[in-house]
Amino acid sequence: MEQSSEIRRDGFVISTDKQRLDIELVHGFLTQSYWAKGIPREVVARSIENSFCFGVYGDGQQVGFARVITDCATYAYIADVFVLDSHRGRGLGKWLMECITEHPRLQRLRRWTLATRDAHGLYGQFGFTALKRPENFMELHDPEVYQSDDNPKAKSS
Repeated sequence: MEQSSEIRRDGFVISTDKQRLDIELVHGFLTQSYWAKGIPREVVARSIENSFCFGVYGDGQQVGFARVITDCATYAYIADVFVLDSHRGRGLGKWLMECITEHPRLQRLRRWTLATRDAHGLYGQFGFTALKRPENFMELHDPEVYQSDDNPKAKSS
């Protein structure tokens, strides 16, 4: 069982305790996001179960989230990063990224990756750049997977 960590600053807390996560809040945000529109709740729950997660909390409520898909030895992919609109502009996204990139379990990794459409400025502050050799990377991508006929619940959300 992995031990969770917690960092406090200015009335906010960032915790890696998965038991504290509000899966309904995370699902609600992700299902409306450009990168996971229509994602089923059970997929969100399974992604949390199998990732290293960071929750941001203020006044006893979750206000942000990120998860890291990693082997904690060589590679980490940062996904599903968000801060609720009501709490943006307070530096919480930057602090969340600091907590992720400085976490003891995530040190000395050979490669970190992420994908973003609109937050290059934030991630650039932590050394992220465009792929140096994109021709070396490949992907199998199905952006419509949550809207497929194979998933009747996706149609109703």
